[in-house]
Amino acid sequence: MIKRRKSKQITIGNVKIGADAPISVQSMCNTDTRDIKKTLNQINELTQAGCELIRLAVLDKEASAAIKELVKFSKVPLIADIHFDYRLAIDCINNGVHALRLNPGNIGNLENIKKVVNLANQQQIPIRIGINAGSLEKEFQNLDITLPEKMVKSALKHIQILENLDFDLIKVSLKSSDVLTTIEAYKLISEKIDYPLHLGVTEAGTLKSGLVKSSVGLGSLLSQGIGDTIRVSLTENPIEEVFAGFEILKSLGLRQKGVNFISCPTCGRCQIDLINLAKKVEEKFKDLDKPITIATMGCPVNGPGEAKHADFGVAGAIKEGYIFQKGEVIAKVPEEEIIQKLDEIIKKSFV
Repeated sequence: MIKRRKSKQITIGNVKIGADAPISVQSMCNTDTRDIKKTLNQINELTQAGCELIRLAVLDKEASAAIKELVKFSKVPLIADIHFDYRLAIDCINNGVHALRLNPGNIGNLENIKKVVNLANQQQIPIRIGINAGSLEKEFQNLDITLPEKMVKSALKHIQILENLDFDLIKVSLKSSDVLTTIEAYKLISEKIDYPLHLGVTEAGTLKSGLVKSSVGLGSLLSQGIGDTIRVSLTENPIEEVFAGFEILKSLGLRQKGVNFISCPTCGRCQIDLINLAKKVEEKFKDLDKPITIATMGCPVNGPGEAKHADFGVAGAIKEGYIFQKGEVIAKVPEEEIIQKLDEIIKKSFV
């Protein structure tokens, strides 16, 4: 059992973050926020995939105006991503956005910062301070300390600005495209503040390489109890980010949303098309919102035994399959009937 770091709790829309709240999975639309129809379609797709928080880029006043319509129809909380222009932050709050991603030190003089922070305080709108290793302020770039230490100093500076204005609805992220830098920065900040932390390896890459980097970085931190929300940043359809996020959490026993799929690697004992069978099993039950484990194993020699912890499973044989439940074989069917029979058995168990 992972003992999570103690953190303050904030609320974004109807999602609680920090303390004992479940670690939430976040993504970001890659549509033009000004295109309300396309953006809302993607919000709905992400919501259906299980995404719990969605960030939107707000580039100009047309985008901040679109927030009003998007909030109206979104079923999950929306976070406005703001850079430099304090007026866009004010517009987004007035248009009903649920949170801001904004570094207060980057939006001008103190009076402008006060306008945003005071309004956010009145409306109870949290602010995420997002530090990126690639865009640190000049005052930190030349310090004779490590990059993670520079990132932490930057974060603490922005936090201090908010705290001086009696604002504490804060979430913090310190992202780098380098996995070890990311891990070290989060470990350092976790010892200095008790605000909730949003985890991510930024610019992680395309699907395969990005999944590996994010799994190593986020998994390392989560296993140490660090992290309250996560985003798996991929150069891919953001739905893949949501899927990956939940899989990382499930692998550590931190979330149990949906089915946990396991399958063995192929080997010389395998007498069935295991790769396609495993894909078919996952596709068939991917939308089953039950906290169960389904196993797809290559042979009946070790299959039911090695996967006896699984709630349900199938072990391949020569042109047939053995279907088992909690390690006990309960049916033997031809290869072409495996999926159908497995479906029948699983459905029957939930009646």
